[in-house]
Amino acid sequence: MSKTDTVQLAVGDKAPAFTLPTDGGGKVSLSSLKGQIVVLYFYPKDDTSGCTKEAIEFSAAKAKFDKLGAVVIGCSRDSVASHDKFKGKHKLKVTLAADETGKATESYGVWGEKSLYGRKYMGIERATFLIDGAGKLAAVWRKVKVAGHVEAVLKAAQSI
Repeated sequence: MSKTDTVQLAVGDKAPAFTLPTDGGGKVSLSSLKGQIVVLYFYPKDDTSGCTKEAIEFSAAKAKFDKLGAVVIGCSRDSVASHDKFKGKHKLKVTLAADETGKATESYGVWGEKSLYGRKYMGIERATFLIDGAGKLAAVWRKVKVAGHVEAVLKAAQSI
């Protein structure tokens, strides 16, 4: 999928279905979480500075999300083995889903062309989707800056 035909999901849209393997040999699907609030955040790569900071902040807020009945899932195209290592190294408490085929990242419109130091490459745009119990998008954050992001997501989840 090229950058020009990337899916643009908006608040009120039905969240695309997914079934993905997770850290610890598990599996997660949107249909199995029906009735619950889901925070699905996409990040570029395990164990990189911004992604680590974001995962640690979501993990630190996990109890607050739990009180709301919200499930937090981090998703990248890294393998389950990479997720297990990342989760163990940083004592992460959130579920990490492995989208090795890229189906979820493409259906959520977060896979596209990026640029770093003038070099163009395909990668994941840091984005978060807040999904209500009916499977609809309650909030969407694109091109996420990590600082203050978890608090914004928590505040939005409290309003559902």
